[in-house]
Amino acid sequence: MRKARLILLAGLGTALAVTGPGMSSADPGTTAVNGAVVHTADAPEPGYWTAERMREATPLDLLEATPADLSGEVPTGDELTVSPTDGHVSAVPEGGGPWTGGGDVVTTAGRVFFTMDGRNASCSGNAVTSTNKSTVITAGHCVKYQGTWHTNWTFVPGYHDGQSPWGQWTATETLTTPQWEASEDMNFDVGAAVVAPLNGKLLTDLVGGQGLKFNGAYNQVMYSFGFPAADPYDGSKFIYCSGTAFKDFLLTQDHGLSCDMTGGSSGGPWFYEFNESTGTGLQGSVNSFGYVFLPGTMFGPHFGTDAQNLYNTAQS
Repeated sequence: MRKARLILLAGLGTALAVTGPGMSSADPGTTAVNGAVVHTADAPEPGYWTAERMREATPLDLLEATPADLSGEVPTGDELTVSPTDGHVSAVPEGGGPWTGGGDVVTTAGRVFFTMDGRNASCSGNAVTSTNKSTVITAGHCVKYQGTWHTNWTFVPGYHDGQSPWGQWTATETLTTPQWEASEDMNFDVGAAVVAPLNGKLLTDLVGGQGLKFNGAYNQVMYSFGFPAADPYDGSKFIYCSGTAFKDFLLTQDHGLSCDMTGGSSGGPWFYEFNESTGTGLQGSVNSFGYVFLPGTMFGPHFGTDAQNLYNTAQS
């Protein structure tokens, strides 16, 4: 087994090196609940996410992550670079580009905004069906990264060019898998948020919610959605990719899909059984990362039992 260095790239202006596993933090606001890690979220001040701040929020795609051992041959030698949907991808073979099909996905998906180390950043997310009608699924690095939970966490469904047509939904709790919380294992890069009611309404009562699929098959037709904000995108458009996904040959548990989405799309949903007419499907992954040596491709974690535990904890 050769040692390969994993590097996450997050566009917040400064590269931060992390040297070793064990990123779990002793945050008193964090607890382990039923196979998930739950953090009491720090809410933004009212009116914090102005149109200008949302437009200027930088995609989370230029921070360095943990070294890791990977089985098999490393195509680029001993240094393997990995980035969460970071601009090193460049092709959509089947469909793709701006989503113009309408349907439920236009309101269930949205941009995620948060503050990390004093800098405003963005990801993507998706509202899902849930008991509490208030659950958003995103990537793990979109709720916690480099040992720090993000603050000012807000979900904006149906975002468009600084506008919040369905309102801004503030997280009361953010959650991730134990594996991501402990060592930022890319196979478990899944996050969630429980958002507070807005004007007396619950999230999915207003925007709808997508179903989920756990332990789904590999090599299936999948659709991926997000709000890429790194060049050549600017975060203003809702972008999708589609095609037959494949199983990652290095991290072994992840889905791969040809796609040109860039930073800021992290956390956007991947769907099985997506219906273009209704804009509905079963979410089985999220936009997570890409290999620099493999342009034109992005990857997302397979939703298995750990992702299911995360979802069940969030919705309860």
